[in-house]
Amino acid sequence: MKGLEKGKFAIVTGGTRGIGRAVTEGLLGCGVGVLITGRKASSGEEAVRELRKRYEAPLHFLCGDMGNEDFCISVADESVRRFGKVDYLVNNAFPFTSKYLDAAREDWKHVMEAGPIAYASMITQFARVHGLDKPGAVVNISSISQYIAQPQRWTYNTAKGAVGQLTKCAAMDLAPYIRVNSVSPAAVWTDECDADHEDPLFQKMHMINRIIEVEEVAEPVLFLLSDGASAITAADLRVDGGYLSMGVEGWRPERPMKGSD
Repeated sequence: MKGLEKGKFAIVTGGTRGIGRAVTEGLLGCGVGVLITGRKASSGEEAVRELRKRYEAPLHFLCGDMGNEDFCISVADESVRRFGKVDYLVNNAFPFTSKYLDAAREDWKHVMEAGPIAYASMITQFARVHGLDKPGAVVNISSISQYIAQPQRWTYNTAKGAVGQLTKCAAMDLAPYIRVNSVSPAAVWTDECDADHEDPLFQKMHMINRIIEVEEVAEPVLFLLSDGASAITAADLRVDGGYLSMGVEGWRPERPMKGSD
């Protein structure tokens, strides 16, 4: 993609698996060097070994918890130490804490600190090491959950809603050179998918009548990072397979409404 090329460097939080892994592979395939983060050293080291066999662009891993402010600072500093600069940030790591009446204060603190607060911390650190006087791009991985109410998901949906506001506010304050956008997927096949995603009824919540693949989320992220999206900022790109545009009937071609003349 235009602008995504050798000599550019990115941070991808939670880049060892799922959407973050797919974004990392897409960047490496363009020649962009990447520093990925993850909480499990073994998973990160394995990801680096596998990806270095397939891509020539530099790749490094840093193990830690994005909910820790000191770790956020070290991620930015390590990126500069490894690459000399950082051009892009993809905030992806996010806890899937889904509770409602059973949510304790600690649950709320965890989902916010490791979610939108971590995103905000990384944007702050990116701005510090990148500077505000040259082009750069940030993409936050949000969710369709920021737009709707879902059963028993007070914690997760509230935290994703905060990502939507953070994206717009950061885009305004980092303009005109740094663009900040987000993507909001619906159900995506990751290793955190539960058995509900196998249910045909669940699939019919999407107009495409299937669950979304991680690569289908990664491509829009790469576009928003690229120079091809140079006039796009403060925007949320819904990668939802038509999920949010449907009503309660869902996708039911076998039962069309009968009209009359």
